[in-house]
Amino acid sequence: MPSVILPHLYTPRPYQEAFWEHMGGSGGLRKRADLVWHRRAGKDKTAWNWMIFSAICLRPGTYFYFFPTYAQGKKDLWDASDREGTPFLAHIPAECLVSKNETEMQLKVKNQNGGQSIIQIVGTDRYDSIRGSNPVGCVFSEFSYQDPAAAKVVQPILRENDGWAVYVYTPNGRNHAYKLHIAATDRKAGPEWYSSLLTIRETGLFSTDDIAADVRVGTIDEDDVAREYYCSFTGAVSGAYYAKQIELAYADGRISRVPWDGMLPVETWWDLGIDDSMSIWYVQRTRGEIRLIDYDEHSGEGFPFYKKLLADKPYHYSFHIMPHDISVRELGTGKTRLETATKIGIRPIRVAPKDYNIMDGIQASRMMFSQCYFDENKCERGISALTSYHKQRDELRGVFSKQPVHDWSSHAADAFRTGARGSRAPEIEMGPRQERADDGWDPFKRT
Repeated sequence: MPSVILPHLYTPRPYQEAFWEHMGGSGGLRKRADLVWHRRAGKDKTAWNWMIFSAICLRPGTYFYFFPTYAQGKKDLWDASDREGTPFLAHIPAECLVSKNETEMQLKVKNQNGGQSIIQIVGTDRYDSIRGSNPVGCVFSEFSYQDPAAAKVVQPILRENDGWAVYVYTPNGRNHAYKLHIAATDRKAGPEWYSSLLTIRETGLFSTDDIAADVRVGTIDEDDVAREYYCSFTGAVSGAYYAKQIELAYADGRISRVPWDGMLPVETWWDLGIDDSMSIWYVQRTRGEIRLIDYDEHSGEGFPFYKKLLADKPYHYSFHIMPHDISVRELGTGKTRLETATKIGIRPIRVAPKDYNIMDGIQASRMMFSQCYFDENKCERGISALTSYHKQRDELRGVFSKQPVHDWSSHAADAFRTGARGSRAPEIEMGPRQERADDGWDPFKRT
């Protein structure tokens, strides 16, 4: 392989140098980095060049660069250029490039130690496509907006093969990225972790006067400034439906340890899916409190799987609240999913009324929030989803639409809305109740 100098067409800014020193400097190669940098601080350019350097100069293997969606990866990196007009792909020296696959957004490059490396851009909306692969390095771009399940899929692989991972993002409320940052900055995280939080005060890229002027003329609001330029995890998330309710729940101590109470029955709130995810909240009620004690989410499974899932838990069920589309007949069988569920023993079911205006259901959920207590461990994914659930943004007009974005966060949010709308719906028996589901259950009854 011909001699090349890397990074190519990129010189780290002074505040970016610490990352390079941590990952490959004199202290030796580190394995994890948490970069909470303000908007336009060069997060992706830095992480992208580190990946190229690793693929060419260090270890041959497969490298994945994750974005929240496949389309975003194509727009923000594959087809993108920096402010000087340099394409991101141009940071790979031409003499090192073996092949370029536009369809898969995949690059093959020569490794100086022999062999080749693969660099591929992946959307976490399609992360199942990388199951069974063996990456040695991964970047999670805009991690605070990603489905965190992708990171959980590759983490055991990276741990087993001594690979590295870099998480780059600006805050998006106290969701999974916030938990990662807290863990990464903890002294117990270990020497393999590097964590960096940089605001405009540290980088000097923007003056506080310029930002304040933008706020005064209305081109950006104060919550966005706090989050995107001062890296605040507690500022309201623009366009998020439940941002204020989640923050208030944290402030009130209602997101903490909420143990299952064996003296109380459990109700479940569902969002239905087959190819899409199916989500279930497990809920107990007492003295005006709504305790969300557990959460499950799976995809590609039918009702027999969920019947066993329910039965394997120690809970005693009172009823199961499901969305209105459970009553829709399926073309293949002519039966409704309601009939299927009740036939195999998921009973009794309450069918939530249809939301002809989705905002009615969202408003009902907001009103219920003040009564809700969440177990922060068992409901971690559900809480993160509620934090991230947000409106669609019209980028051309710079306004939010009335419709939510359908992404990984939608399923937990839809199940939560099912619970808010369906608590007073009538029960549908259609046969004996499910095993352990008994409204009149007596914890002291002896059998």
